[in-house]
Amino acid sequence: MAQLVKQPAKFSIVAHLCRSLEETSRRNEKIRLISEVLRKISPEDVSYVTLFLAGKPFPEADPRVLEISYATLSAAGKTLNQALLSGNEDSLTIAEVFATLEKLAEVKGAGSKEKRLALLSSLINRTTPLETEYLSRMLLGEMRIGVVEGVLLDAIAEASGVSRQLVRRAHMLHGDIGDVARLAITEGAAALEKVGLRLFVPVKPMLAEMAEDIPQVLAEHKEGSAFEYKFDGARIQIHRKSDQVRIFSRRLTDVTDSIPEMVDYAKTKVKASEFLIEGEVVALGEGGKPVPFQDLMRRFRRVHGIEEMVERIPLRLYLFDVLQSEGKTLIDLQYTERWDILSSLVPPDSLAPRIVTRDSEFVDDFLQAALKEGHEGLMAKSLTSDYSPGARGKKWFKIKPADRLDVVIVAADWGSGRRVGWLSNYHLAVRDDDTGEYLVVGKTFKGLTDAEFDMITKRLQELKIRETKWTVHVKPEIVVEVAHNEVQKSSRYKSGFALRFARIAKFRDDKTPEEADTIQRLRKLYEKQFENKGRLLTEVL
Repeated sequence: MAQLVKQPAKFSIVAHLCRSLEETSRRNEKIRLISEVLRKISPEDVSYVTLFLAGKPFPEADPRVLEISYATLSAAGKTLNQALLSGNEDSLTIAEVFATLEKLAEVKGAGSKEKRLALLSSLINRTTPLETEYLSRMLLGEMRIGVVEGVLLDAIAEASGVSRQLVRRAHMLHGDIGDVARLAITEGAAALEKVGLRLFVPVKPMLAEMAEDIPQVLAEHKEGSAFEYKFDGARIQIHRKSDQVRIFSRRLTDVTDSIPEMVDYAKTKVKASEFLIEGEVVALGEGGKPVPFQDLMRRFRRVHGIEEMVERIPLRLYLFDVLQSEGKTLIDLQYTERWDILSSLVPPDSLAPRIVTRDSEFVDDFLQAALKEGHEGLMAKSLTSDYSPGARGKKWFKIKPADRLDVVIVAADWGSGRRVGWLSNYHLAVRDDDTGEYLVVGKTFKGLTDAEFDMITKRLQELKIRETKWTVHVKPEIVVEVAHNEVQKSSRYKSGFALRFARIAKFRDDKTPEEADTIQRLRKLYEKQFENKGRLLTEVL
């Protein structure tokens, strides 16, 4: 019997799948729905469908961007919908959608706005209202169908019959969830087993849990811990093979051209011609002290005037891991083995300061030294831990003090993923002591349990004064204590400030909104940060 040839996947199939996924909150049902579709469509379309469900026009490590704004999308949507008039609503395929997205990414230079609008209009002209809705969400990065990465990976495993562990590991190393899905479904476990770390393809960084205190770390890491300085810098991974060097940020963005001194370091200071090493760059200010993260970003994101920036904002590199050396992948080795290899490759003063101990007082002294030098705190790493790209767990812990503020919730966004149905991204505000106005200083969805999400959703709806599609604006009444790591200058908010890594620590029902912290205190806290940190030596425009 001739093998059944699978037809190209219609975009309508994907849109209906998105609707079904949005309508169920059950994880296993989402996995079943996705895997069912992945099994039915042609192998060429598996990658496209997987990427679309992930809300991505391109693989994560792909540098291309679409630059599609809500205004552009609205303008494109005002054109006549020919698909509905012709009745040919199933003509558009998912492959055609992605072919248009690739063309959109290529549009540059003079007249690009008009060209982008024309391409987008031609695509939307071929979509039904349901297709338009999910295409728009994907383009704006607002899928909100409750499909997190873990659900997609489990669906790929179920559709292909490959183990979840192998699918997840392949994704960690590959960096393209669409291609992992294609390989798993078309070639099976044998293909995924061959997926390894590749130079010049950025790897998702290993992540750490937040520790409550030092004893928690010592209790968890029974085989011992290494404590390294935790820097208020930019995490980078440096790839080199022969004379080629590329450097990527923690978000997998290529930043090679912005930090030429790190390229020179890779070529002249490392005793290997092929490697992938990981570290953090810190910007130095007055007195050689690290400047706040926000000021570092002004250097890190610069694409013009690089030579002048090298002089104005010098960088210091601290290395802490090696993932590949001379063609050998090292992520499965224990931390102690990887550290020994790294130590043999680079100068000692390039290594992150660290100690290995089980003495909590010694660790606390080390923590205070890191803070006094202007750093964030400590990283605690199990001596037996492997390197798990993209994974967060108790193999690594972050230890750092957090400042706290009492702030007022003035609005909240409806959640997505596992937070669907809850108001769970809270707009945090401080009070202006002079005018009584509440000024937003950031947003957070972190710190609450499911029960607390449910409780606060009901409370906020009772305080509603107006709402939009995604946001409910409320009477400023609920006071929460928020932990944060830094106060930053921000042009995004009227307050002029933003809290970095804000997370709700507790509800302060004992406090009235008038007793919340003020913008006047926030300004003082911002200035106080510079007791241990440096300021930029010169102002950078």
